[in-house]
Amino acid sequence: MRDLTLVIPAKHESESLPLFLEELKDYKFKKLIVLEENDLKTINVIKNFPDIKILFQKKNGYGSAIVEGVKIVDTNFFCIINADGSMNPIYVERMLNKLEDNNLDFVFASRYEKPGGGSDDDDLITLVGNYFFTKFGNIFFKLNISDILFTYILGRTDLFNAQNFSSNDFTLCVEMPIKLKRNACKLDIIPSFERSRIAGKKKVKPFRDGLLILLKMFRMLFSK
Repeated sequence: MRDLTLVIPAKHESESLPLFLEELKDYKFKKLIVLEENDLKTINVIKNFPDIKILFQKKNGYGSAIVEGVKIVDTNFFCIINADGSMNPIYVERMLNKLEDNNLDFVFASRYEKPGGGSDDDDLITLVGNYFFTKFGNIFFKLNISDILFTYILGRTDLFNAQNFSSNDFTLCVEMPIKLKRNACKLDIIPSFERSRIAGKKKVKPFRDGLLILLKMFRMLFSK
């Protein structure tokens, strides 16, 4: 088994997660599901899957699920991969190989990196929003990435846990690359193709979450 844990944040994913876990049976990584303790429907449909670990998050929110999940990872490497199946697991090995071969700290998958990037799940609102936030990040934080809102990220567990991330919600997607860059971590990207979610409904609310992300970036811009 590779020295890596898949951290899988899941919120009301009873339809998609069992199908995604079936696909992940072919991958020799540890698997950690992070969800709320009252999400009984999702818990009941995955409790009989072998070789998975379940963590009940203490604070609600997507960001909390990731931060709390990585905190208990006992492998040297972790990879955030969503429970809806939109992040194709074929890229995990590619990201890990790139990290190890180039002595990197974190590798970000990108839907907008060419050749090879793309998305079946994008729409005009998310496309324009991602372009704006990525451009903002590259100009003001010197990130040099092409997909700031995509949290398909693989990295070194100890370095991630040393960052003291504060976001409990989707704003973690921008806090991660900004804080990692500020702390001189070595970052790179690979192109990836985002699939349509397997089942269920999106949890992101584009306008509300977009506003929160913008406010988060402004706060980080004017803080040290």
